[in-house]
Amino acid sequence: MVANVVAYLIVFTAISSTVASDPDTLQDICVAVPSSGLKVNGFACKQEANVTAADFFFDGLAKPGVVNNSVGSIVTVANVDKIPGLNTLGVSLARIDYAPGGLNPPHTHPRATEIVFVLDGELDVGFITTANKLISKTIKKGEIFVFPKALVHFQKNNGDKAAAVISAFNSQLPGTQSIAATLFTATPSVPDDVLTKAFQVGTKEIDKIKSKLAPKKN
Repeated sequence: MVANVVAYLIVFTAISSTVASDPDTLQDICVAVPSSGLKVNGFACKQEANVTAADFFFDGLAKPGVVNNSVGSIVTVANVDKIPGLNTLGVSLARIDYAPGGLNPPHTHPRATEIVFVLDGELDVGFITTANKLISKTIKKGEIFVFPKALVHFQKNNGDKAAAVISAFNSQLPGTQSIAATLFTATPSVPDDVLTKAFQVGTKEIDKIKSKLAPKKN
């Protein structure tokens, strides 16, 4: 019995050591240097002597974004790409502006949970669990809603006025995969026979969707 317990503890310790992680940073700051070319989980650190306040500053969320697309929403991110000082800190923000009737289409953030705070307007929001259950609610100015990590979710402005939210993420670079764009505008393309079978439609319908989602040429 004792031998079995000891063997179990040895196996448990070995497994734990391979999956454990240190959630705390190992230095005060690690300002990102994306141009370094180093491949790490995050970015290499700038020399601390060269760090300035500008590495921790961004004013891009102060004003509404200009909505000029077919879905009626625009996302302005404040992640490590915009704020190098976020590197290794595990947080980021975004501002989403919605025209009347605007939609932030179904999408996922593979590396983060999202929490939204409504600045203006009223939105229908929701996410879908892996059991295919829709969890949805109407939220208005001053209210908060949470989208669990990696689950498909959306926001829709059903009002006749513009709306806006601030989104917070527990990742410096949460990533976004829009379901429609991922499937219909991938490079190389997802084979048509995969899409027609998955959506139970014909090739003409697939081509029509692709043409609508294709990036507009300048």
